[in-house]
Amino acid sequence: MRFPDGVVVRGARLADRGGNAGWREYGLYLDARWAPRWPAEVVDWPDLGVPLAADDAARAIRTAHAAARSGRRVEVGCVGGVGRTGTVLACLAVLSGVPADDAVAWVRDHYDPRAVEGFRQEAWVRWFADAAVRAGWITPA
Repeated sequence: MRFPDGVVVRGARLADRGGNAGWREYGLYLDARWAPRWPAEVVDWPDLGVPLAADDAARAIRTAHAAARSGRRVEVGCVGGVGRTGTVLACLAVLSGVPADDAVAWVRDHYDPRAVEGFRQEAWVRWFADAAVRAGWITPA
């Protein structure tokens, strides 16, 4: 998907692991079952939940955004490619200039209508936006 700042990131499900091999140059994965053997980071993030180490996850999302912004082909994935992946895509949308209050809807419109599963993940996108402002990664809207 293409974000408003021109950054391109591919959302993926575990079943896409083999098929995307020739495309990806860096990955951010929300499930250890991806077991990447390519440049990647795996975040400890329970299914239907939020990351166990929020600050580490936020830094990993920023790293993935920077990699994509530099022109690398970045893939974000979990098992189903919807909840956790959608949540990270919403955070990437925030880094790309989408207002935090619109990020979940933006990802549902541009990626998958089922993206970001539940209140906790939606609230985490807002937490991420606040953390990004505090860290100076984005300016407040």
